[in-house]
Amino acid sequence: MIRIELDEASLGATRIAISPLRDAFCAAHLALPHRHPSWPYQEWVGQAREVWREDDRLRPLWDLFVPERGQVSDFLLPQPFGTVHVREELDALRATDHAFVREQVDVCYPGMADEPFVQPYLKDPEAACAALAEAYAAWWEGAIEPYWPTMRRLVEDEVLVRARTFATEGVDALFAGLETRGRWAPPVLELTKYIDVEYAPGERRLVLVPLVFAEGCRLYSTDDPEVVALSFQARGAGALREQAEPVAEDRLGLMLGRGRAAVLRELGGPLTTAGLADRLGLAPSTVSEHLSVLSEAGVVTRHRVGRSVYYQLTDTGRSLLALLAGEDILRAVA
Repeated sequence: MIRIELDEASLGATRIAISPLRDAFCAAHLALPHRHPSWPYQEWVGQAREVWREDDRLRPLWDLFVPERGQVSDFLLPQPFGTVHVREELDALRATDHAFVREQVDVCYPGMADEPFVQPYLKDPEAACAALAEAYAAWWEGAIEPYWPTMRRLVEDEVLVRARTFATEGVDALFAGLETRGRWAPPVLELTKYIDVEYAPGERRLVLVPLVFAEGCRLYSTDDPEVVALSFQARGAGALREQAEPVAEDRLGLMLGRGRAAVLRELGGPLTTAGLADRLGLAPSTVSEHLSVLSEAGVVTRHRVGRSVYYQLTDTGRSLLALLAGEDILRAVA
């Protein structure tokens, strides 16, 4: 049992964070052969299991799901920090501190130092974490990415709903229905888990993580000295049964380059360079360079409001999207 005592200051520090990588991890767990997913996931799992079986790039990820290998440490699944871009979490995985990796191997896989699965993390943590990140990326590309626009909408809606609930109805409403294996008995949040640990007020900050694939597994992350992360099921998973649109040939990317094409697609309404950089996960200097070229080509226009400069599509830009990317012009303008 995990017991987290929350005083007023602790509740004020509680955060809700999106984590594409955790959703991908739980989805992989749900795709295992012995699992019998419920109705919302049945259509998805048929396609996902083909990826799971046939893509050899996933081997470092397969190794995480052998039951006798113990728990999944935070170094194999970094703490969520609220990004909607899985590549940022994969970058965090690749940059994991080597000493922390070796320390966590000792804690999570005691007496298993000679196991082939463990050896890479002890001998060359940087290469092992990079290989795992590539395995996650391959799984994301094959099984998650086509569904991510729908998933992103669901988890972002969950964040807004929970934040609004907390603000208007208080903590009791925030925790209501949050976790089937959890119980809120003020001032303590109790989580059913195979470990026994208690946290005093202020000892760990609570981060709640909405997941579309929480049915795959519930994640309680306690390795971080400052954070306890708790996943929960986001509402609306039935939307996964909507047919995912196939990824069309990226003619826009071929013509403009992937970076400029991404900037053009993101300009549904007026945005600053910094705003675009945040949305795309790119450096502001890179976005600024793309915008300069697009502006010279007449597909983007700029106007100043106070100290800020906003960019938006011209009629030519919208027509280009419609012609080459199949984007709906009215939706892009809205």
